[in-house]
Amino acid sequence: MSNFSTLIMGTMRLGLWGVNYNTQQWQEFIENCLELGVTTFDHADIYGDYTTEADFGKVLKAQPGLRNQLQIITKCGIRRVCKQRPDHRIKSYDSSKAHIIWSAENSLKELNIDSIDLLLLHRPDWLMQPDEVAEAFHQLQEAGKVKAFGVSNFTPSQFDLLNDRFPLVTNQVEISILHRNSFEDGTLDQCLKHHIRPQAWSPMGGGAIFNKGGNEQVNRIQDVLNPLSAKYNATPDQILLAWLLRHPAGIQPVLGTTKIERVRAAVKALEIQLLQAEWYDLWQAATGKKIA
Repeated sequence: MSNFSTLIMGTMRLGLWGVNYNTQQWQEFIENCLELGVTTFDHADIYGDYTTEADFGKVLKAQPGLRNQLQIITKCGIRRVCKQRPDHRIKSYDSSKAHIIWSAENSLKELNIDSIDLLLLHRPDWLMQPDEVAEAFHQLQEAGKVKAFGVSNFTPSQFDLLNDRFPLVTNQVEISILHRNSFEDGTLDQCLKHHIRPQAWSPMGGGAIFNKGGNEQVNRIQDVLNPLSAKYNATPDQILLAWLLRHPAGIQPVLGTTKIERVRAAVKALEIQLLQAEWYDLWQAATGKKIA
């Protein structure tokens, strides 16, 4: 993962579940991201009801030279009910060897690529057989179909259970100033212990932090954000990204925007180095408590 960009571009809202870009718009967006140094793209097989990988793949089929300029993450393990998967009777999780291998091979086909840079199990499966998952990972890696593996939304104990069988390179979890569980539940400590970089989905907390006249917590955070924005000549979202980037685990935020202007703004957050006291000022505003 050393070649992954610090900021990761999420694709969930670029397809059917969002702006539904056509192939030309996809290509322009991808190329603009690459110019900005955002070279890693985050997928999941279920995005767009199993259509977004194929949308992205149309660009790579038309412009195969782009493949060597970017890295692809995708996820599997959720059986979503939709017309594209008529055999899925109920929404469920599936981490069986057969499903993982089939999903990875299908993603390769949809994306028009020879190998996936990083494959994640999308959600914890309470029926997971860790040895069976490890067998699937070994088989895919030995075949050159997947370069590295990780998980998403796993607890520290669930991560350890699988990591003991096969080395994982990340845990993609929800992290933002409004969702701070990973700071206290051992997730980020575990990443530091194993020298792996966590990935943060919804790093802006779904945008609730920018609501004017929000709840007391949002108001407290905005009262701290505003002077910091003025000090660093930055927007509040840039400060919040810098807040995540300040953590020693090396958090990699997954951007959820559909606008290249927002990506361009996010890149500027890489230049902001918050002071330790400023980081804790935001923490205390979020918790509503002075640290002990």
